[in-house]
This record gives sequence, structure tokens and C-alpha cells, in this order.
Amino acid sequence: MKLKKNLLSVLVSATALGAVFSSNAFAAEPIVIKFSHVVADETPKGQGALLFKKMAEEKFPGQVKVEVYSNSSLYGDGKEMEALLLNNVQMLAPSLAKFDKYTPKIQLFDLPFLFDDIEAVQRFEKSDAGKSLLESMKDKGITGLGYWNNDLKQLSANKKLIVPKDARGLKFRVQNSDVLDAQFKQLHAVPRKMAFGEMYQGLQTGVVNGAENPYSNIYSQKINEVQKYITESNHGLLSYMVIVNTKFWDGLPDDVRKGLSEIMETVSDSVNQKSHEFNLADKKRIQEAGTSEIIILTPEQRKEWREAMRPVWKKFEGAIGADLIQAAEASNNK
Repeated sequence: MKLKKNLLSVLVSATALGAVFSSNAFAAEPIVIKFSHVVADETPKGQGALLFKKMAEEKFPGQVKVEVYSNSSLYGDGKEMEALLLNNVQMLAPSLAKFDKYTPKIQLFDLPFLFDDIEAVQRFEKSDAGKSLLESMKDKGITGLGYWNNDLKQLSANKKLIVPKDARGLKFRVQNSDVLDAQFKQLHAVPRKMAFGEMYQGLQTGVVNGAENPYSNIYSQKINEVQKYITESNHGLLSYMVIVNTKFWDGLPDDVRKGLSEIMETVSDSVNQKSHEFNLADKKRIQEAGTSEIIILTPEQRKEWREAMRPVWKKFEGAIGADLIQAAEASNNK
């Protein structure tokens, strides 16, 4: 009997010890967030991803691990959204133009001459209306955490674009966006959908006559070497949304989700500030190169462009929502 009791005691102790080891092993298993993006680490987006990793792992040591995969090393443009929905990757930062199939409301950011400047964009993004768009795809399995802007776009061409009629008949390279297509048709210009990597050659050979890009893209892609004029139109936004798999995000412990949300807000502010400074620096480099003349529109000229483009707003008002457009326009009031 005594032997049986001793044996039972040993078994109970072993079971308890095993449970402790098992519990400790489980507790030590970190939450892994795979953050995939398609650009280099040195870009504002790349730096933002690395800053998020640093801050998240410092706040939750041993509990959260962020794996950053840059330069399409894990998933490229064509596969990353599918990978997120399958939870094969948990975090992405795609261009806003990628989301129209999930919610037409995101087309708001492509509307021409909606925002006066990048500060107005940021005011809208921080507003209730701007934040609502981050939640607009949850039913599709996508939750937005923040906006990372790559600044406003400028028009370029081999002729001066000062008033809207100057664009008539020109062929402009555009992204695959219905709003951007309509934008140039409204000017009686010809939109040509073309991959980003083909733009320089297209402009060089005359397949297209003009384009729209932030200063950082104009300088890095040497667009200023094949375009005589750049009109500082600030007419549209090139931006990204940081997104996560909704089921994964909602399944995180409350304190972790709250902490990561706060970190993302800090990182987004940093990315947006640095990207604007980056664009201003590239504008200066273009001016110093002397290859293109930068044309600054007067307030009256910019108003003329905006009024010429308002029919595009009306065309997409039903899909986007008149209240959302009004909220965005109101962000121009400082």
C-alpha cells in the first residue's frame, strides 16, 4: 500500500511538473507578425516597417516578434493580398489604389484636387471620417491600422501645364485606377495604363507625353531628365494603408492589440513627417539639376484646375459617398 502511495505521489508530481513545463513553454511562444512589403528598407515605408518592429519588440519583449520581409522577398504585389487573407502573412502596406475592389470608398484618395496640401491630408486621416475608412474592409477580413503617405503628386509634361486646357490631347501614364482614368479624360487628355517600371522609357520614347508623381518618384526614376516641365499641382495623393488580417488582429490579447495600435500611430506620424521632408529634399535636387522647370501655380490657377475636375468628384460620389467627400474637403480648413 505504501509503495502504491509513493508511486502515486511520484506520478502526481511528474504530471504537475509536466504541466508547469508545458505552461512555461506555451507562455514563451511569441506572437509572430510577418510584415511583408515590396520596397527597399531605405524607403520611408521600409524604415517605417523596421521602426514598428523595433518598438513592438521593445514594448513586448519575448511576447511579440515582428518579421519584416522587404523588396517582395516573401510576397510580391500580385500575391500579397491573398497571402494576408489566408493569414500566411499578418501585415502589409499596399498602395491605396489596391483597395477599390474591397471598398469603393477608398477611391476618395484618388479624387483630383480634393486636398490643398499634405497637412490637409493628414488632418483628414486623423479625423473620424478618415479613421472610418480603416475599418471599412473588416467584413472582407482586412483591418486598417494607419496611413503611410508618400506625399502629393505633381504633373509633368514636355509642355507647360498652367491651365487645364494645356493638358488637352496629351497622353499621360496612369496607374490602374478608374478615378485616375476619368481624371485625364476630364481634361480631354489620353490616359495610358502603364507599369511603374516602364514609365521612364515610355516618356523617353514618346509613348506617353506626361505623368503624375510625387517629387521622390520623379527624382528617383529620373523623370525630370525626360520631362521639360513639372507643375507643382499637388493634385492627388500617393499613399499606403498598413493593414492586418482581421481574425488574427481581433484574436490578440487586449493589451497587446492596444499597445501595437499606439505604436502604429507613433510610427505613422514618423513615416509621414519623414516622407514629406524626403520629397522636399528631392524637389530641391531637381531644381539644382536644372533639367526641368518647376511651375508653381497661383491660388487662382489651382482653383481653376479644381473646378475643372469637380465633375470627376460627382461621377464617383455615389460609390464613395457625398458625406465622405465633404468631410475630406472640410479638412482643408486649418
